[in-house]
Amino acid sequence: MRNYALVGVGSRAQMYLDAIAGTHSDAARLVAWGDANPGRLDWSAQRLPQLGSPRRFDPAELATVVREESVDVVIVTTPDATHAAYVVAALDAGADVVVEKPLTTTSEGVRAIAEAVERTGRSVTITFNYRYAPRNTALKQVIASGAVGRVTSVHFEWVLDTAHGADYFRRWHRDKANSGGLLIHKASHHFDLVNWWISDSPVRVFASGGLRFYGAENARTRGLGPRPERGTTDSELRDAFSLDLRRDPVLKGLYFDQEQHDGYLRDRDVFDAGITIEDNLSLVVDYAGGPSMAYSLNAHSPWEGYTVTVNGTEGRAELTVIERGAVLFDEEGRVVVDPSARPDLVVDEGARPVGERLVVQRHWEPAREVEIPAADGGHGGGDALLLREVFVGGETDELGRSATWRDGVRAVVVGLAGNRSLESEQVVRIADLDLGLAARDLPGVGA
Repeated sequence: MRNYALVGVGSRAQMYLDAIAGTHSDAARLVAWGDANPGRLDWSAQRLPQLGSPRRFDPAELATVVREESVDVVIVTTPDATHAAYVVAALDAGADVVVEKPLTTTSEGVRAIAEAVERTGRSVTITFNYRYAPRNTALKQVIASGAVGRVTSVHFEWVLDTAHGADYFRRWHRDKANSGGLLIHKASHHFDLVNWWISDSPVRVFASGGLRFYGAENARTRGLGPRPERGTTDSELRDAFSLDLRRDPVLKGLYFDQEQHDGYLRDRDVFDAGITIEDNLSLVVDYAGGPSMAYSLNAHSPWEGYTVTVNGTEGRAELTVIERGAVLFDEEGRVVVDPSARPDLVVDEGARPVGERLVVQRHWEPAREVEIPAADGGHGGGDALLLREVFVGGETDELGRSATWRDGVRAVVVGLAGNRSLESEQVVRIADLDLGLAARDLPGVGA
């Protein structure tokens, strides 16, 4: 039994709390939890009384709590820009860390975490749950088997629909200072998958993109007219881009009912001013071993999912995943915000059915479909497997799905270089990001 502390009790934290309160209660004990908003702690305590009465703390007191409560592991699920500070505080206080992606949002954050790991010898696990999804594992196995030969290039397209994609423009993620933009917050998942699939590290990035759909200027260009400040309103101006927090018990309990404590609005209008992140992004990424990747991300698609093609010296593998074929509202005007997290609630209608397909074709041979094991639960079935690894572990995994801080760095540096490329309109080398890492410590990423 290990003692856990959790900092940041928002929606992402609930997955870990559910695991501690239920499936993995015999391996984990929550001894402390902290959040800047006390209302979120109140709501979570009422939802999960089986957690008992963990010590409550202000996030600034994390180091003290780790020492006084004999905390073994700290789970960090706070806004992205704060990850590095809490990871370092936990490590220096004597605990290991489990941190939600992205590892951090800045080069300074990478340096701080690397130095803390070096001086403490503690471990940092970053929760890349998509590695554990059977469909992504199947592609890893195909590549590792040599079926397509040596990888020469990857084409990766991820589309977020007008429910999930829009959500990044309603909340704190809309400010790049908080999230690093979608290249870091969302795409670190995607870049990690490619790094893991092809067992390689990125060395050079060129990016293009911008805010082309959401935001006040785009709304004016399309003649959308006056907009309400937020989605939780009785105004007649509500539309398909408005999120009424009152219609979802979790969002209502965690955010709407707790606004009195900090004034945070979880349902801002996606077409108002002040949005500093991009909604359309394209990258070319070169890897140390020779392959290159063409990547694109769109946050206003009518359907959600991804397609990835891996070209090799002996053939080609193609993975297609549809997580939601269309954004369809129920009779009360509700829709699941994130279809990857709650696939059980997704309405599957129309000509683009929810599903996944992996096809491999070697040169001069017919194509064959690779069977993907059935999976239940969030993120393609990856959440449950990830949580078992986090709280139980101990199983040999030849595919190396458990991700360390170094894997987190390999993923986030693509976004860091991409953001710099967007600003400079130039190719950016990872080695020029001033990460403070030696090449011997992180091949392909260190200077």
